[in-house]
Amino acid sequence: MPTFRFAHLLKLIAVLASLGLAAGCGSGSPQADSSGAVGTAKGKTVAFVGYGKENPWGAYFNQIFIGRLTGQGVNVRDLTSMDPGTAVTNFNQAVAGKPDMIVTALLDTSAMVVPIKKAKQARIPVLVFDGRPDPANEADVLQVLSDNAALGTAAATNLVEGLQAQGKDSGAVFVITGTASGFVAQDRMQAFTQEMAKYPAYKVIDVQDGNWDPALTGKIATQLFAKYGCSGVQGAYGMADYTALAIIAAAKQAGCALGGKDGLIVTSSNCFKAGIEAIKAGTLYGTATEDPGTIAGQTADYVLRYFRGQNPPAKESVKEQRVTKANLALLESQCSNA
Repeated sequence: MPTFRFAHLLKLIAVLASLGLAAGCGSGSPQADSSGAVGTAKGKTVAFVGYGKENPWGAYFNQIFIGRLTGQGVNVRDLTSMDPGTAVTNFNQAVAGKPDMIVTALLDTSAMVVPIKKAKQARIPVLVFDGRPDPANEADVLQVLSDNAALGTAAATNLVEGLQAQGKDSGAVFVITGTASGFVAQDRMQAFTQEMAKYPAYKVIDVQDGNWDPALTGKIATQLFAKYGCSGVQGAYGMADYTALAIIAAAKQAGCALGGKDGLIVTSSNCFKAGIEAIKAGTLYGTATEDPGTIAGQTADYVLRYFRGQNPPAKESVKEQRVTKANLALLESQCSNA
């Protein structure tokens, strides 16, 4: 009888030990990686439903983001697109693939509400970058956000400052936005409108959806210059440097003067090297940061911290700054990587 009890006790100890070992190896208990941090990103899979590489901002973001993760052993499934409908389809495909995380930009914020809910039900963490989610998804996602309100305010400040420097106490302005169904463009436009309302003599006469597409933006700008004429427009806002440059090209084609003492004042954001060069040339009055490299690096870093069990905050923001000739020397390096 004592022999039986001793053997039984040994078996019980062995079972308990194996359970403890299994618990230590599970996903709930991250292991140390080569950097000494808790947990490891190596071997994890990210489904990346970001902006398509046909978009200049998206192309550079993707290069930095994917490169940073794959360099740490993360598998990245590229499901990027600039078409809002395709992005929804790709997100649903990502959920079905059961990755360790979905990282997404929201081209159509409302259309993504149900797919994000499905990801939550499947217990797949979702990280939204650049523009905020629909309020219905606020508790369902992690976020690394641009300060889009600051970018909209900066654009209005640039336009007013530029027009006032020309001695113009009134003027007409048009805006060609990014994808209007997303909060990135909506939040910028709301802040832009609020700031412009402080200067009622400068009126926004037309707002068009350019879908972050320089070719479409150029086409719309050509139509607007034909509609209003050079004398009927004193300022223009394109939401990214590459779309603002399309507006500048259309203005030149229409025979409109740019900058200087009496030319069209053009502003933007999402700074690029080409935008910095345009500021130097005097054809672009100003821009703002939100360069793709900075937010790509911060988003990739967030993913790595999450996988390593470092518990990053549910929401992070990227600090943005207005850019003009006055502070160009301070921000040129940040804005010239893409």
